[in-house]
Amino acid sequence: MRQKIVAGNWKMNKNAEETEDLLNELIDKIPHDLNVQVIVAPTFVNLASAVDHLEFTNITVAAQNMSQYESGAYTGEISAGMLKSIGVDTVILGHSERRAYFHETDSILAYKVDAALFNNMRVIFCFGEELKDRQDKQHFNVVENQLRDGLFHIKNDDWEHIILAYEPFWAIGTGETASPEQAQEMHEFIRETVRARYGTIADDVSILYGGSVKPDNAREIFSKPDVDGGLIGGAALKADDFAAIIDGIV
Repeated sequence: MRQKIVAGNWKMNKNAEETEDLLNELIDKIPHDLNVQVIVAPTFVNLASAVDHLEFTNITVAAQNMSQYESGAYTGEISAGMLKSIGVDTVILGHSERRAYFHETDSILAYKVDAALFNNMRVIFCFGEELKDRQDKQHFNVVENQLRDGLFHIKNDDWEHIILAYEPFWAIGTGETASPEQAQEMHEFIRETVRARYGTIADDVSILYGGSVKPDNAREIFSKPDVDGGLIGGAALKADDFAAIIDGIV
């Protein structure tokens, strides 16, 4: 049975003091008995303190990225083992900004997925089309290729560690949002694409929508049968907004 999940990607925002303040606000505003998994992804330098701060709460800490390498001469990189050593066992991989600005390919992401799974980490695997892909009616092909090349090499048992996050790049930080109907159409396609390769495993995979989700549109988007939650960007930086979005899925 798939889980309802709301994850907040803080991106390159919040220093140490601001991180602590936001976490305190979230602890106060998010009920402890929710049937929703809540995840926050602060910056690398604040991950360890966030883990400590949230130890006795129902909020999980995730990293925004990680290296495909275990160790070595890779200046500035962070390995899965390093994340596990500070209590982080969930990682976002393939975010549209990593793909676009840092040129992460599906091949690179496949190695990152392998590194995460080898270290028994959970992966929030991101993918989605650009505006031109949708205008050219290639959005289904793009998404299918990203899933196939970045993820479809894994074993059946590995899927218990995978969360999918569809994020149309044209709706990231732009204020534009796929309509609830567009989100459902793509999420249904994603689930059927997984089903074609892995069978009934598809029924248990959580698929999140990411793309300018806000308190005023969250409930309608989350009401769609194949939308299992959201990967939230800007709205995750405001405790009231993030709590309201979570309330939209309850």
